[in-house]
Amino acid sequence: MPTASSLRRQIEQDLEGRFPAALTPAPRTIREVASTGIDAADELLDGGLPVGAISEITGPASSGRTTLALSFVARRTTEARQCAWVDVNDALDPESAAANGVNLKQLLWVRCRDAVQKLSGKTRPWTRLDQALRATDLLLQAGGFAAIVIDLADTAPEHASRIPLATWFRYRQAADRTRCSLLVLGRLAYAQSSAALAIECAPLRSEITGGMVLRGFTYQVRSGRQRFAPGIASGRPGIRKPPASTWSAGTAWEAGRRA
Repeated sequence: MPTASSLRRQIEQDLEGRFPAALTPAPRTIREVASTGIDAADELLDGGLPVGAISEITGPASSGRTTLALSFVARRTTEARQCAWVDVNDALDPESAAANGVNLKQLLWVRCRDAVQKLSGKTRPWTRLDQALRATDLLLQAGGFAAIVIDLADTAPEHASRIPLATWFRYRQAADRTRCSLLVLGRLAYAQSSAALAIECAPLRSEITGGMVLRGFTYQVRSGRQRFAPGIASGRPGIRKPPASTWSAGTAWEAGRRA
């Protein structure tokens, strides 16, 4: 009676001529990445955020997720590349973006507002989230953007979680075709399996001098999921990295005015 291994070899030999790759899994490839502009984050992420894919940056308020995204956009815009920021809740501060190094002349700022939409002579509310999803779709399909940020950070998770998976899949396909880095900012991960990379941000501590002046923040960034990692394509195990890295962002204003 033939053994399981002999049957497997026989099946492979029979299929080899007709379907050469039938039993050979497709190799995982190393994807192109772009620097975030933060050394600690780049080291953790094997060089930066993936190009032509979706990256999710999650965390609570004041966790560094927006600062990380601004740093990435700053690097892209200083390279004379066009970027877009889809601002769902009109929360982006252009002055803060410029202070973080973003070239505002290279940034398209899409500001979503409460509006109504006319369809077949009828009007209906057009929510900010619907506007943002439509704008992101149009920008990805148009191409020409090195990075697009869709800021869902201030959107209630119960609303953002209702975004259909088909929408994220369409975004993933368009990002890959146009070689665009799509960054999704949110409290939770919404793109799920359509995202090539998931990053979790958390606040660690703030630096205050004189009791009133806030000098900076220290954040923690953790890679929750990384689909494409160096070393996999060549069959060699990846280099063991720490599970999380910390980085600091400096600022200065009177904390009492923001209380």
